[in-house]
Amino acid sequence: MSRKKLRRAIPDTLTGRRYSRCRAWLVALALSLPLGCGRQVEEPVPPPPVGPTTELAADEFSVMTFNLGGYGYLDRSGDGQATEFKPESEREAVLTILADTQPQILALQDIAGGDTFTAFREALAERGLSYPFIKIAETDAPLHVALLSQYPLTSTRAHTDDRYSIGDDSLPVQRGFLEADIAINPAYSFRLFVVQLKSKAYHPSGHTEMRRNEARLLHNHIRHALDNEHRLNLLIVGSFNDHPGSAPMRQLIASRRTSLYDLRLTDSFGETWTFVDRDQDAYYRYDYLLASPHMLPEFVPQKSQVVRHPLNQQASLHRPLMAVFRARDLPTDGVGLLPDYELDDE
Repeated sequence: MSRKKLRRAIPDTLTGRRYSRCRAWLVALALSLPLGCGRQVEEPVPPPPVGPTTELAADEFSVMTFNLGGYGYLDRSGDGQATEFKPESEREAVLTILADTQPQILALQDIAGGDTFTAFREALAERGLSYPFIKIAETDAPLHVALLSQYPLTSTRAHTDDRYSIGDDSLPVQRGFLEADIAINPAYSFRLFVVQLKSKAYHPSGHTEMRRNEARLLHNHIRHALDNEHRLNLLIVGSFNDHPGSAPMRQLIASRRTSLYDLRLTDSFGETWTFVDRDQDAYYRYDYLLASPHMLPEFVPQKSQVVRHPLNQQASLHRPLMAVFRARDLPTDGVGLLPDYELDDE
């Protein structure tokens, strides 16, 4: 095609000065489009807040549950010997998170007893966190559940003798259950269960079936508490190590006999995950706070969250959860019962 014919084939709007204007418009449009595989360039996001979004009111208190990720001696190198302590960098990360968030009641999972527990409390005190009231449920396992509180523990019970059967095997609840009554003031108290169900680590009896049986035994303790005191302020916290729709969690939540409510906290970005599987690059919600109908009205959701801290990944595979409650009994209007399900109540 000759140059003359080619020029005639180009629309008039793309010739001369009109072409220049069009080219400038196309350049401006290209600069405004997202860069690289359709990903839009965003303004830098400020760091999310750490801990509660506002200060606690005079009639409020905070409860944190935190799986410390093996705060003790374990077989970390895979040589079959539990001789390696949690690395100092990980311990410092745990202590920094707690110092930054300042929980008043601290429910712990995966912490050793004895000198390790004493040293942990002393390290917290050095950072301005004093917990005069403590309880640890020690079992034959190397790591335990524990409770540290700035409020009096008026009674405590460590359920460490529960057993269940799978086939011919009689198995204990590996970490037991820790139960405590906590007096926030003369007019308000609540009961707390600290829990760590069987992890997803391999076991010849099957970790899922073990976890389901442990949840069933926990359900029995909760049902017994609520049957004896229908208006009980009850909170169950810890690492349940399964997703919300799993059989172990249905044992606890989907029952009219317990009517527990999943508080379902989120972090400052609206995410609910509490556990990271680094090998699979996957995120799960394995840690929970469950409240009874009479504790639910005192829950302050706008001050509660999954703690998003820059040291989370260094401290533990689990993220801590912090919930805030009002220290006074409030009406239960609008708090309905959950649907009834058929459950194994043995």
